[in-house]
Amino acid sequence: MRISHNVFLTAASVALPYASVRLMIWYLNALQDNPAVFFVYVAAWLVAILTGLAFHEFCHAWTAYQLGDDTAQRNGRLTLNPLAHLDPVGSTLLLLFGFGWAKPTPVNPWRLRTGPRQGFALVALAGPASNFFFAALAAIPIRFGLVETAFPSIEAVIRRGSGEDYLWLFLSFIITLNVLLGIFNLIPIPPLDGFKVVTGIAPREVAQALEQLAPWGPGILMTLIAFGFLTGFSPLGWLIGLVYDDVLRVIVGS
Repeated sequence: MRISHNVFLTAASVALPYASVRLMIWYLNALQDNPAVFFVYVAAWLVAILTGLAFHEFCHAWTAYQLGDDTAQRNGRLTLNPLAHLDPVGSTLLLLFGFGWAKPTPVNPWRLRTGPRQGFALVALAGPASNFFFAALAAIPIRFGLVETAFPSIEAVIRRGSGEDYLWLFLSFIITLNVLLGIFNLIPIPPLDGFKVVTGIAPREVAQALEQLAPWGPGILMTLIAFGFLTGFSPLGWLIGLVYDDVLRVIVGS
């Protein structure tokens, strides 16, 4: 069994309809009009994606290992090296279109000391929890005033060339992506981590009934995403938006 074929969505693709197309158009326009803006944006987003993705999957593997299952460790996944967790297609889609996935972390729930249901729920919960933790770490310089929260545009960052501005830009991307990942992966739709948490803590009869939805989960998820593209209203974006600002405020402290 594997912990999620995680679908990582960026702020744009979750919160706004047609955002993936807009993202590609922005890429092309930025590359033509101001290549420096393009390369700084891509670099900041790559750092956020690689670090957030690697830490998320590492924490799945680490939690499973601590609970007695070394399957991920034997498969070379107990590492912070992003290359061990990258899915070539999913990672490329994430960068280009704003949605994609990581290589799923292999877990044998029957080897978990706390039992297959509760243990698997803990392993699943470790992913979103890691994203909130990583966002909080990245927010420390901002929270304590070590980096000024000036919200400069990328153009302004490049024009001023301030190291503090560049640091703020990279930190803000890391914080934003990880908060979104944490919230999104807690949505209880299979194959997201939130579904595994719910089925792990729900009464056995309820969990068994919910498990019948598992084969339909990816289709449900993609239907919700497509609905946002076709209608201009994103159910996932609305759901994430209910708590996003509050979570960000707690993490950043403002």
